[in-house]
Amino acid sequence: MAKEKIVLAYSGGLDTSVILKWLKETYDAEIIAFTADIGQREELDGLEAKALATGASKVYIDDLQDEFAKDFIFPMFQAGALYEGQYLLGTSIARPLIAKRMVEIARAEGATAIAHGATGKGNDQVRFELNAAALAPDIKVIAPWRDEAFREQFPGRAEMIAYAEKHGIPVTASAAKPYSTDRNLLHISFESGMLEDPWFDPSAESNEDMYVLSVSPERAPDQAEYVELTFEAGNCTAINGEQLSPLAVMNKLNELGGKHGIGRVDMVENRFVGMKSRGVYETPGGTILFTAHRKMESITMDREVMNLRDSLISKYSQLVYNGFWFAPERVVLQTLVTESQKTVTGVVRLKLYKGNVIGAGVKSPVSLYNPDIATMEADPSQAYDQGDATGFIRLNALRLKVSSGVQQNNK
Repeated sequence: MAKEKIVLAYSGGLDTSVILKWLKETYDAEIIAFTADIGQREELDGLEAKALATGASKVYIDDLQDEFAKDFIFPMFQAGALYEGQYLLGTSIARPLIAKRMVEIARAEGATAIAHGATGKGNDQVRFELNAAALAPDIKVIAPWRDEAFREQFPGRAEMIAYAEKHGIPVTASAAKPYSTDRNLLHISFESGMLEDPWFDPSAESNEDMYVLSVSPERAPDQAEYVELTFEAGNCTAINGEQLSPLAVMNKLNELGGKHGIGRVDMVENRFVGMKSRGVYETPGGTILFTAHRKMESITMDREVMNLRDSLISKYSQLVYNGFWFAPERVVLQTLVTESQKTVTGVVRLKLYKGNVIGAGVKSPVSLYNPDIATMEADPSQAYDQGDATGFIRLNALRLKVSSGVQQNNK
């Protein structure tokens, strides 16, 4: 009989390298390793050979960067998504794309299961499995970190490192750098190890070698740099007048942001599974894009449309963070977002300086900003009668006066 086939989301890091070997031994199965190229750069070097040497029967390394930028990052940025006021969802938004491609490979290869190396305490297990359930409810999911036998064998990273060394599996984790990383086109994250102490200062000069995508603000150039982003219907289509694809936009902005020390975030966040966790993120290009997009909206989006969209940012961000990208409610929200972005067109000028993204001008052919109306001088259009404000204020003050009067009478 043919062996069972399992498609493993494989990064080549410590966890998935060990899991590949463990799955093959435990299930006596054929392991198909899948790596989504979503901007890891040099991390992909030698990955295929490593997977095969570790025991994979077949390896997929698919370049999904264009799709990632166009169909995942850009729609999310149109929504203004920001989790808990700080996190630009760099890891979260990559998971539905990876799950989607895993399911496609499983179908093509006749695999009965997919597997991942997400920890049983983290968010990624939920994201992978919810997105897979939405796309292929019949395919089984194997999560080794939720297997008691696996946890008994590997109670910590030290045991995993020892197992890798025993089996000749090269990994980048070590006692000197025990933290884990996850990199893609939008960001790189760092967690675990010394970062589990919330008093540990990752911004200290002594920890600068941890960072990958950016220099520290202290080491950034002393000269500010201006950049212009052109938007069409809520998407950035050009930088400094040069037409670019979504992927090229992200690459260019990452280069600019990294150069100027932009986009570092250190936060303790609330995981979907119930605990708080500490993460450090570098999101240089995303931080620039987020700021520029918001400024573009400021002169092109109707006030009530903006208020409605903004009231949904927390919900939208939670859906992405928690793994509900393919859920019907996120799809419905995206339809509203897309409609709200139709007029978000124009040019934003920013100044990049030592970790800061500073607004330096915005213009649009469909701007709702009218200087004749907004001016403190005489309004040549006579569109606004200052006397009208008297009745407007009186009516809005009515309920406040009634409430205050009742409170005074009851004292």
